[in-house]
Amino acid sequence: MSVCLGKTIPLSMSDAMFLLMLCKIGVRGKLQTSPRKMVNTALSDEEKGIQDKESKEESILAMLGIIGTILNLVVIIFVYIYTTL
Repeated sequence: MSVCLGKTIPLSMSDAMFLLMLCKIGVRGKLQTSPRKMVNTALSDEEKGIQDKESKEESILAMLGIIGTILNLVVIIFVYIYTTL
């Protein structure tokens, strides 16, 4: 709710989206880095192994999330069909 001249005005969805866009633009401006890129290209074999392991874990978790979402949708469809019969 927004207060303007003593009256409360409910925020519409478009107003909320506009405020979120302004916040996003403001944060993006504050988080900009210097033009120089500081990248360590000399990674050891151990660090590469750790990154590969983390990448594999992330891909497995992403796949499990997709499978879980699909199963939830199937359950919702079956419950909807069961309750409408």
